Amino acid sequence: MSLTTGFPLACPIPLTDYPTVLLGHGGGGKLTQQLIERLMLPAFNNPWLGMRHDGAVMDLQGVRLAFTTDSYVVQPLIFPGGDIGRLAVNGTVNDLAMCGACPLWLSLGFILEEGLPMETLWRVIQSIQHAAKSANVSVVTGDTKVVEKGKGDGLFINTSGVGVVPAGVVIAPSQVRAGDAVLLSGDLGRHGIAIMAVREGLNFETTIESDTAPLADLVARLLAAKMQVHCLRDLTRGGLASGLIEIAHAAKVSIDIDETVLPIQEEVRGACELLGLDPLYVANEGRCVAFVAADDASRALELMRSHPLGRDATLIGYVADAAPSQVTVHNAIGSQRMLDLFSGEQLPRIC
Repeated sequence: MSLTTGFPLACPIPLTDYPTVLLGHGGGGKLTQQLIERLMLPAFNNPWLGMRHDGAVMDLQGVRLAFTTDSYVVQPLIFPGGDIGRLAVNGTVNDLAMCGACPLWLSLGFILEEGLPMETLWRVIQSIQHAAKSANVSVVTGDTKVVEKGKGDGLFINTSGVGVVPAGVVIAPSQVRAGDAVLLSGDLGRHGIAIMAVREGLNFETTIESDTAPLADLVARLLAAKMQVHCLRDLTRGGLASGLIEIAHAAKVSIDIDETVLPIQEEVRGACELLGLDPLYVANEGRCVAFVAADDASRALELMRSHPLGRDATLIGYVADAAPSQVTVHNAIGSQRMLDLFSGEQLPRIC
C-alpha cells in the first residue's frame, strides 16, 4: 500500500502480458472482459455494476430509473446507412431499452479535433436531431471540448441516457431460465460489414448499409403484451456470439442455437468469407436477442415480425437444462461447436 496515494500501486493485470492498452481491450472480447473484471469491477464494485447489464436500474422513491452511458469512436464518421451521431443516439436508446426502460433523456459530450470540417459537424448534429426525434428522446445536457489537430481523429461522442422502467418489469441476465426461447430480431452483421466495406474499398452488387436503429418501440410492444420477457441484449461489439456468451456466463446457463436458421444477407456472408470473419461475431447496431418463456415464444415472435425492425425475427435456440456456462452452435450436418470470446479485436473502431 502506498503511503502517499492510499491505494495499491500494483496493477491487477500482469504488465508482462499487456504493458500498454491494446485496441483489443475495447473490442468486447476476452481482453475487454479482463479489463472489466480485474480493473473496473474491483475498483467500483456495487450491486448495479454486478448485474453486468447494458445499464443500471435504480429505485428512486418508488420510480425505477435506468441509467447508461457509451462512447462512440467509429471510423469513418459517415458510412452507408448512418453516421456517428445517429449511432450514438440509437446505441444509448437501445441500451436503455435492453433494461426494459422507456428512454427519455440523453446527454451529449463532443470531443472535436481542430480542423474538423464544420459541414461534417453540422451534418452529424442534424443526424442526432433526427435520430432523437425518431426515438422520442430529448437531448437535455451536453459538453463540448476541442483538442489539437492530430489528437482527436475528427470527432468522438459520449452519450448517457436515462429512462423509466415500468412497474413489474425486471429484465436482466439473472432472470434467464432453462427452457427459455432465444429470439433474434433480424439479420446479422450488416453494421460491421458496412464499416469494413468503406475502409477496405470493397464493392458489392448492392450497397451494404448499417442496421443502426432504435429498438425501444419494439421492446415496449413486447412488454406491453404482458409476455414473460426475461432478458434482452443488443448485439453490438462482438455480435451475436459475444452477447450470448456474456449472458450465459452472467446467468450461469447453457445456450444452444441453430446455425441454419440465422438470417444473414448473402452480401454480408460473402464479405465475411472474403475478409475471413465469422458473421456471428460481427457487430450490429439495431438487432437484439430476447430470452422469452417457451410458452410465450410463438406469440412474441409473431409480435416482433409485425414490427418494421423485427420483420426477420427468428427463433434461434433455447436455454438448455445443462448448467455449464457455454453457448453451443448446431450446424446443418449435425455437428456442433462451442463459441468463445475472441482474444483480440476482430473489427476495431466500428461503434
